[in-house]
Amino acid sequence: MGYPCRTVRGWRRRKGWTSLVWVVVVSLVFADGRRVRQPKCPPGCTCTKDNALCEGVRSVPHTFPSDVVSLLFTANSFDLIDEDAFQGLPHLEYLFIENNKIAEISPYAFRGLKALIHLSLAYNNLETLPKDVFKGMDALTKVDLRGNNLICDCKLKWLVEWMHHTNATLDQIYCSGPPIHQGKRINDLLPHSFDCITAEFASYQSLKFESISVDAFTLGKEQYVVFAQPFAGTCNFLEWDHVEMTFRTYDTIESTSTVVCKPMVIDSHLFVIVAQLFGGSHIYKHDTSASKFIKIQDIDILKIRKPNDIETFMIDGESFFVIADSSKAGSTTVYKWNGNGFYSHQSLHPWYRDTDVEYLEISNKPHLILSSSSQRPVVYQWNRSQKKFERRTDIPDMEDVFSVKHFRIQGDLFICLTRFIGDSKVMRWDGAMFKEVQTFPSRGSMVFQPVSTGNWQYAILGSDYSLTQVYQWDTKRGQFVPSQELNIQAPRAFSLVSIDGRVFLLASSFKGKTQIYKHLMIDLSN
Repeated sequence: MGYPCRTVRGWRRRKGWTSLVWVVVVSLVFADGRRVRQPKCPPGCTCTKDNALCEGVRSVPHTFPSDVVSLLFTANSFDLIDEDAFQGLPHLEYLFIENNKIAEISPYAFRGLKALIHLSLAYNNLETLPKDVFKGMDALTKVDLRGNNLICDCKLKWLVEWMHHTNATLDQIYCSGPPIHQGKRINDLLPHSFDCITAEFASYQSLKFESISVDAFTLGKEQYVVFAQPFAGTCNFLEWDHVEMTFRTYDTIESTSTVVCKPMVIDSHLFVIVAQLFGGSHIYKHDTSASKFIKIQDIDILKIRKPNDIETFMIDGESFFVIADSSKAGSTTVYKWNGNGFYSHQSLHPWYRDTDVEYLEISNKPHLILSSSSQRPVVYQWNRSQKKFERRTDIPDMEDVFSVKHFRIQGDLFICLTRFIGDSKVMRWDGAMFKEVQTFPSRGSMVFQPVSTGNWQYAILGSDYSLTQVYQWDTKRGQFVPSQELNIQAPRAFSLVSIDGRVFLLASSFKGKTQIYKHLMIDLSN
């Protein structure tokens, strides 16, 4: 009676074993099927067990057997190697892409080729290579780039850096450009052979008011800026918000037809000379205890009738300011601080309708340059014994100059001369006279302002009729070259201020919004 039961149990055991065998067999069949369906050699290519040769194909095929070790492309018509072009070839050790028309390679073209030992891109149309195109290819021992037209500019700086850190060797290759490196061996270049850092002014903040002048100043440890707003009749002071990273209103001085709000810090006290077209000009002092500005002095209205510019300076430890007067009856006048107030120290000349005054040192001696609508710019020199300015010379062949601003480069003294009609100019002091260096077409220009930060020297030429032109000093040429254009309506003044490691360009606009730009450093090798 028990035997049939054992038979059933035995059959069940045999049935389970048979099922297991069937699963294994089916699995092997499917596995074998996958091996059968592995990619065959692509059209246009010839394949052996480990090698593949492609000729006359229009693009890189994606159907090579995965066990290919060596791959050669020659005399093909494709000009691009796309990303992941060799995906699925983990055993590839030798890749030759020679005598083709390759002009462009994706940064990820060779991604996944961790076993690659030898790469040849010889005799193609390559002018550059994308940065880090060899990233992850740590097994490389040989790279061949001969026969290309490589431009050794900032885009290729990474290759020079890579060559100095990799274990791979490169055949001697030569630069096809730019002119500074043309004909040189790339193998001989060093990372510092490339000048890849440039800069620009990028729009940062727009202020909803017109202004005619701007000045930056430091009081204590804080930076401030002040704008003269002629239509609102206000000196508008801004401070830096270290949290919001923007400029915000700090204080104001109410005035009438304001043309200049000139800050002057003496012994940690802030004074502001407020020049007005009507109602006379005044001097204010900031009362720290009351946290407001208090008028402390009026400026002689008989001398200063139509102020147009103010310049502050120090000579032998004494504080001065000078106001350029542009009226027919006024007189450009120097004022001196006596410990209690400012008094008239010297009237330079009447009746000349001065539009601008610039303080500078020539051969370590204090000078003033006065610009006028009725004569050429006049240079005054400080007489230390008389403690007054004396006329020294004028700048020839420069009639109708609206303003003069100076700057220095490696000890050499230059000036920017602004003309509303005609060419504005840059001139250099040669030891005896200012000589022309460069001319700039200017139509409707009221400001030609040099500004500098770090090693960057700029000259900004504003215009009432076109875009503002920013020029950058080229040390090798000894001249300014065009850098960028700024869209500012009727610009009147520019000033730089450095705050929290940032540099800002402040631009006053007579007919539109006052603008603030941030100075950005750009690495062209990235």
